[in-house]
Order: sequence, then structure tokens, then C-alpha cells
Amino acid sequence: MAETGTIYLVGAGPGDPDLLTLRAARLIERAELIVHDGLVDPAVLALARPDATLVSVAKQRSKHTLPQEDINALLVREAQAGRDVVRLKGGDPLVFGRGGEEAEAAQAHGVPVEIVPGISAANGAAAAAQIALTHRDAASIVTFVAGQCKGLKNQDWAGLAGPGRTLVIYMGVKTAPQIAEKLMEDGLAPETPMAVVENGARPQMRVLRGMLAGLPDLVTRENVVSPALIVIGDVTAREDAAIAQLALEKSL
Repeated sequence: MAETGTIYLVGAGPGDPDLLTLRAARLIERAELIVHDGLVDPAVLALARPDATLVSVAKQRSKHTLPQEDINALLVREAQAGRDVVRLKGGDPLVFGRGGEEAEAAQAHGVPVEIVPGISAANGAAAAAQIALTHRDAASIVTFVAGQCKGLKNQDWAGLAGPGRTLVIYMGVKTAPQIAEKLMEDGLAPETPMAVVENGARPQMRVLRGMLAGLPDLVTRENVVSPALIVIGDVTAREDAAIAQLALEKSL
């Protein structure tokens, strides 16, 4: 019987291969089998050896190539057959990546598992867009939420955004109208600054800024597509303020 392989749950970061950890890059380069999400950038997959087997389990809204239970079973089955499996995920495996579920499945079947953290989509996109998620003058609290989930309208988001807070919304492009309505119903001012970061930390990145009330129109008008993050809070307006201050100083 073949010795059981190891499942490596690896964070691929926000897209740029230069943002991979050394551990992640080494695992990708030597892997014989890589099971990857659709959000993993092709430039990251290009690091794989020529004879590696790449299996896409890309997920789209309302359409999964494989249900999560089948992905879990695939990882366990391949490891039990004696193969090491690199499970490659965009961002960090444990931030909206279902890495916890896959680790639990491996542990339940006695399969060794290692979790290799990655730069999260929020951290990577914010850095590329030069948005400080915390700032001494603007925010000391950051909250991550999923904007695409069952029962969104019934969730209590009161207090997640507002003065001194930054709210980062994953998977919120399709539900932008509901998100804006929900936050304003919970008391957030319509003029609250926000930014949408599309394809963060990738060559085609766009940073779109506006106010909360205009979020749905902005997403539609600019034809925003995933991957994209919505950042809500005063920190998103600081770049505009810095530019204005710089222009003022140059005019004096």
C-alpha cells in the first residue's frame, strides 16, 4: 500500500507571483499535482513544472465545477493514493477560502495536512491601491465580510462600518445594490467614502472611488468584474486628500 501523501493548502496571494511566500513558491515549483481555484492568476500557475498535473476546481456564482464536498474527496483520495497535493487558493486559505473545511476533511481521514498562509486579497489589494486599512487618523478597526452568501439581507451589519472603522467586503460585486441598501438602512451615511479595487495587485488593476450611495451605479457603469473588493470607510478618501494637499503645497 502506498504511503499516504500530504495535502498542502497553499495561499497564492492576490495574483502577483512576486507576492508568493518562499514556501508557497517552492511547493508550486516541485508539485506533481496542483488543484487550484479560478482566482489563482495564470502567472502563478506558470511556475509549475512542465509535467505537473493542474486540476481546476474554479467556482463561479451559482455554478461550481465541483461541489466543496467533492473537492474535499478529491484531495483526500489523491493523498491516500500516495500523492502529495498542492491545493492552491487565491489570497489566504483561511480567509473566505474554505481552507478550514478542507483541513478538517483531511484530518478526519488521517491525511497529513499543512497550511501555507498567503497575502490575503484584502491586504494585497489595499497595498496595491495604497489604501491603509488602518490609519491613526481614520480607522483602528477592520472587518472582513462576505457579500455573497445566503441570508445577506437578514444579517446584522450594524456597527461594522462608520467613524474609526474600515469594512472590507469580499465577493460583493453582484450584490452591490443590496450591500449599499443594507448599510444605509443600518445607519451608515450615504456620503460615506468607498473604493472598489478590481483585480488588485495585478497589471489590470482598477481603483474606483465614490460614495456609498453611488456604489451600485459605479459597479454597473464601470462594468466591474470579479475579483474585486469593496472597501468602505474614511481610509479610502485619504489618497484624494493627500493629492489635494500636495497640489496646495506646490501652488504656494
